Amino acid sequence: MTDMGQRDTGAGAQEKRAEVPEQARPGEVTTSRAEAPAGQRPAEAEEVRPAGAGGLGWITYAGAVLIVVGVFEGIWGLTALFSTTYFVVPSSGLVVAFNYTAWGWVHIGLAVLLVLTGLAVLAGQRWARYVGICLAALSMFANFLTLAAFPFWSLVMIAVDILVIYALSVHGREMEKLRTGKMRTE
Repeated sequence: MTDMGQRDTGAGAQEKRAEVPEQARPGEVTTSRAEAPAGQRPAEAEEVRPAGAGGLGWITYAGAVLIVVGVFEGIWGLTALFSTTYFVVPSSGLVVAFNYTAWGWVHIGLAVLLVLTGLAVLAGQRWARYVGICLAALSMFANFLTLAAFPFWSLVMIAVDILVIYALSVHGREMEKLRTGKMRTE
């Protein structure tokens, strides 16, 4: 085996990191060991993050999941178009008794809109938040109406749509602020 060099990861390395303070860039909050409240253990010597960026993870989640939900809705639609015997009940057993071909096209159209909106959410577009909330609600409604066809699948999709609506409605402004460079400094 080759020697990959020695890396000091013990107490000596932590002391060296604590001695050299890093400068925060404008618009960022730094937390060092000296500033950490009593009783809380800081992760490393210093953590740097944009101020007010707590919801960015939720927005990234919402954008990515809108794309995934769109792909799943597309699979649902293609299944309805090409294999109508795959469903648990005949189309007459659904809440709204359209045939599966009609439901397939509804889900495919919804899939395209969900994927495009998810990409726009990830790009930080303001309009995408509102459209994403409406499309997630529409997806939830479509999955509820076809609950008898795919019971477990529909319930999971409804739960995911609820999380997407939460992320876009509660944490929607953070992505837009980051995109425009107007993150608030604390």
